[in-house]
Amino acid sequence: MRFLIALLWLLHWLPLPILGRIGTAVGSLMYYAIPKRRKIALTNLRLCMPELSEAERVAIAKRHFQGYSRSILERSLIWWAPIPRLRRLIHVEPGVPQAEMESGPTILLCPHFVCLDVAGVAARVIPVATIYSPQKNKAFDDLLRYGRERFGPVRLFTRDDGIKPILRALRDGLPYFMLPDMDFGEKDATFVPFFGIPAATLTALARLSAATGAKVIPVVATFLPDYAGYRVTFYPAWENYPGTDMVDATRRMNAFIEDRVREHPSEYFWTHKRFKTRPPGEPSFYE
Repeated sequence: MRFLIALLWLLHWLPLPILGRIGTAVGSLMYYAIPKRRKIALTNLRLCMPELSEAERVAIAKRHFQGYSRSILERSLIWWAPIPRLRRLIHVEPGVPQAEMESGPTILLCPHFVCLDVAGVAARVIPVATIYSPQKNKAFDDLLRYGRERFGPVRLFTRDDGIKPILRALRDGLPYFMLPDMDFGEKDATFVPFFGIPAATLTALARLSAATGAKVIPVVATFLPDYAGYRVTFYPAWENYPGTDMVDATRRMNAFIEDRVREHPSEYFWTHKRFKTRPPGEPSFYE
């Protein structure tokens, strides 16, 4: 692991167009070298985008592997590049809503696009809180923590900590950077459509917003063309959210993410088993 970390450190000195092209080349190899993940990605795309031809879905999957590989290698910039250099590569639209973030409890909804770490950097104009997954390898764990903390104060929680520390952070005025769009099982989740498929989806966004009065501001990071950097889009805070129906609010979240995925289909995390948890009696999509 220390060798891989050293290699990543060396890569951060490269200009982004060179680093990005290396990532694209590695991703092209990964598509063929990791058949298990390739199968998951293609299964998800067949479920979510049946209107496309198989050739179109394969092309999206290949670009996804390229983008995912790029995001791994380009994470070296987040970890080690001078902050002014990194900021020049990030184009924020229409701007970071700092005043809104400071005006009261705020949840930054960040769907699982491959550049999500860049969205985290863009949001770091004030201290924030977020979930953190401890790594088994200490050297890599230390690096991940360093990468999250180098842009200023951040309060990190693990999923085992439960919801109370998150509620406390929101009440303390820390925006909560949240990624609730993966399949974590049936606990604290409900089945709502995602591209028309019942998907086990955490209701935490709606419940946290209801409990604290937090506004929800979505943020999505994507690649700029021609290896020019990254675009981070902050969307207007959702109105009348979550309302009184937590299931309907969760359905609304999935619908928003669907729309963003259709805008950048190759940059969503298709290699995750998004439909792993099935309604009772329904067969697995992945076996």
